[in-house]
Amino acid sequence: MLTIAIAKGRMQRDALALLARAGVRVSEEALASRRLAVTDERGLYRFVFVKPADVPVYVEHGIADCGVVGRDVLLEAEADVLQPLDLGVGRCLIAVAAREERWGGRPGVLHVATKYPRIAAAHFGARGVPVEIIELSGSVELAPVLGLADCIVDLVQTGRTLAENGLSVVETITESTARLVINRASYQTKAEAVGELLGLLGRALAVGVEAVPVGPEGGKA
Repeated sequence: MLTIAIAKGRMQRDALALLARAGVRVSEEALASRRLAVTDERGLYRFVFVKPADVPVYVEHGIADCGVVGRDVLLEAEADVLQPLDLGVGRCLIAVAAREERWGGRPGVLHVATKYPRIAAAHFGARGVPVEIIELSGSVELAPVLGLADCIVDLVQTGRTLAENGLSVVETITESTARLVINRASYQTKAEAVGELLGLLGRALAVGVEAVPVGPEGGKA
């Protein structure tokens, strides 16, 4: 049996829908329960539902053989896991947002509020921009409004929340989609089961023209 960690929330819904298309189904009764670990109807897979940031931790340490989580979480965590398949769901941008009238040409250190300190530091560091990273756990859009920061680095899907707070995207860092990640040891010791899962997902995605095959390390195949 493979154990698969899935990020709770919107990613959980999208991942389970994709798995159902692949023929891996969890009963409505199991999903309606408060259990954080359930099995599929055939008893081949066990799913554990955890916070997004915990998915790469569970997979890297071998508690879960596989996981489904956004690329944004993987970039921030820098986890040592394999990323063989882009699942194409949960698509959004990792972007810099600010008040346009206050953006550009500002001297001195740039104050950046974010839930993604590593991504933000790497982005501005590559451009030689001096920054002070202000790490927040939620409602980062408030930071520029209240004067805590000059800009934010965050996930952007529709841009509605930004607009409602007077912000707009001023720089796009990269795109984020859900990835299937695999523990390095499980990739070898459970090769047959992992291969079957990859085949099921690959065929399901091909039907929806959403699949982007990538190499085991996460690079495009």
